[in-house]
Amino acid sequence: MLGKSQLNSTHATDLPPECLARANIYRLLARLLIATPAADTLKTIRALDLVQPVEDNNDLYIAWEALQAAARGVLLSDLDDEYHELFIGISRGELMPYASWYLTGFLMEKPLAEVRADLKILGIEQLQSVAEPEDHVAALCEAMALLVEDGDTYLPQQQSFFNKHIQSWMGQFFVDMQTAHAARFYCAVGRWGEQFLAIEKKYLAMPA
Repeated sequence: MLGKSQLNSTHATDLPPECLARANIYRLLARLLIATPAADTLKTIRALDLVQPVEDNNDLYIAWEALQAAARGVLLSDLDDEYHELFIGISRGELMPYASWYLTGFLMEKPLAEVRADLKILGIEQLQSVAEPEDHVAALCEAMALLVEDGDTYLPQQQSFFNKHIQSWMGQFFVDMQTAHAARFYCAVGRWGEQFLAIEKKYLAMPA
């Protein structure tokens, strides 16, 4: 969804294990939230051993095991119906995956303008083929993955972006996902996303 024009990317193999794990989780969340997950995404979830990003994260592991179980039991046809009910619908989906909506109650509001301004400063650009605005939950996860991949040099930028554009609303979005009427597979996604953001908040609050 997004690309870098200015940041000096660290090669993935050069990242510390916890940073690589964080980037991978953000990217997987983006893939799950931008469109109906493909068969290879479900295969990845079923097979992936979650690397521990920080200590004392049993809740994250429990949530990951629940997500793996959900991925093993879901049919692609059912998952497509679930995604459309949750995020698209006839006029709108049950959930609105946008920062503007959660923070103001409307789409295309000040939070979107702020995200766009900060992404420009960071040298992160939206691909021309992407229709969703930059305050979509998947775009914000992708932006965090890009920042994490640039290593600890950009830790202050990670902290600032997370606090301003993610912590302010995304945790509640994942909580709402767990209780959404149409959510079955995505109930597990919501639980995993909520636990991951709780760990991210602690990780980014630690001294450099």
